[in-house]
Amino acid sequence: MSASAHQGTGSERLRCIWRSRNFAACALLPVAALYGALSGLQRQLYQWGLKKAQHAGVPTIVIGNVIAGGAGKTPVTLATVAHLKARGLVPGIISRGYGRSTNDCREASPQSQPQDVGDEPLLMARASGVPVFVARQRIDAARALLAAYPATNVLVCDDGLQHHALARDAEVCVFNNEGIGNGWLLPAGPLREPWPRPVTAVLHAAPQAPQGTPASIPTFALQRQLAPYAVTSTGEHIALANLQQQPVHALAAIARPEEFFAMLRAQSLNVVSTEGLPDHYDFGSWKRPNGEHLLVICTEKDAAKLWQTLPKALAVPLHVQVDQGYFDLLDAQLCLSSTP
Repeated sequence: MSASAHQGTGSERLRCIWRSRNFAACALLPVAALYGALSGLQRQLYQWGLKKAQHAGVPTIVIGNVIAGGAGKTPVTLATVAHLKARGLVPGIISRGYGRSTNDCREASPQSQPQDVGDEPLLMARASGVPVFVARQRIDAARALLAAYPATNVLVCDDGLQHHALARDAEVCVFNNEGIGNGWLLPAGPLREPWPRPVTAVLHAAPQAPQGTPASIPTFALQRQLAPYAVTSTGEHIALANLQQQPVHALAAIARPEEFFAMLRAQSLNVVSTEGLPDHYDFGSWKRPNGEHLLVICTEKDAAKLWQTLPKALAVPLHVQVDQGYFDLLDAQLCLSSTP
């Protein structure tokens, strides 16, 4: 078994632990209690006023989650930005830039290197058509963005539900189809913080809202699906239907790579081998698997880094469909008219 295959299997084993309150999960409860005490103290410091959250000065929407791993925050951020643009607003995106090798505050442009700004901010800079800034302290990213692009009148923060230092006007919590798992905190369960907690809206990929979600919180269905095309390193689009006869090696450096592989197979692609890599993998030591005849397909998030090593690889974007009620709620939060 290759190292990458082993890593993917380990991630799946951990999620299996998180799905039930089994012996392995119970053994981790003391550590989870410590984690909960430390994160709870952090929240309390802001609630008590001992630490002050800072507001950017324009309406700010935070899109995040309370579970570890991928939930679809970045596609939801892109869909939200597209809606705001359609409403006539001038949005910008701020992010921490997780996984980058730099620590400063900087703009993520379509020409940036993924190791400098992070893979997700680079993806958003290329896909959104709006300014994207990264900084460890999101308020620094917000202020830098507004200084460089003063026409910006709304900010969307990709991830940051637990970043209490940034004051926000709306909070959107995204859940994948596993919901809250066993309902325990890390590492005994998948939760970054206790659920339920107050948020403006919940988006959920499962048929029902996560267990324990109060009726007072608006919930909306979220569907994730692959685009019907793949993208080349030069920006060309190739219909997936035209690739169905070719043997494919699929790879993904995301929290749940097997979901990406299943989506490719659902498109009738001939996936003969798969490679699950750690989330935000830098591909610096990656080597192409045996079989030069195999077409390599990756996620859009991984593409910028993989193309540096394998420019002939193809990337398939992930799109989301969100219940229209979510966008209507955002319009209400931002006091927008009901007509564009």
